[in-house]
Amino acid sequence: MSVFRTLFAVALVGLLAACGTPSKFRSYHGPEVTQVVVHKAARRMHLYHHDQRLRSFRIQLGGNPFGHKQREWDQRTPEGDYIIDRRNPNSAFHLSLGIDYPNEEDIARAEANGWKPGGDIFIHGRGPRFKRARGDWTDGCIAVTDRQMEDIYAMVRDGTPIRINP
Repeated sequence: MSVFRTLFAVALVGLLAACGTPSKFRSYHGPEVTQVVVHKAARRMHLYHHDQRLRSFRIQLGGNPFGHKQREWDQRTPEGDYIIDRRNPNSAFHLSLGIDYPNEEDIARAEANGWKPGGDIFIHGRGPRFKRARGDWTDGCIAVTDRQMEDIYAMVRDGTPIRINP
């Protein structure tokens, strides 16, 4: 009887462990993402392996989605060619991938106008605070659902080019 109890206890522990919270870190074993392309007007982001589209996502943008980001706190999402340059696994927005805005051109434009260019532009999820956010609500970032962000985080590597179109 003692062997039966031991096996039952081990099985119960295994079952309870399997019921734990799923990890936000997913794995991806498909083709390398070689470019991210954002179309602000269409509110779409596409992940490509060369010219093959791998995935597409509906996105939300900065609260002032029209035009290129000019300065800090203008709530615009930048436009142009950038690089995914960092990852934040502990983001307040679930997970996030950093975009290397501002580049030299952005800094020069802002300085010529006496502005600060801003920064900390990310592709991110919603996190607990913005779970029900509707419309364009970020301060200039590109937002997707938390579940979508888990896939994007797994697929896109640091150094991946991102083109943000108007």
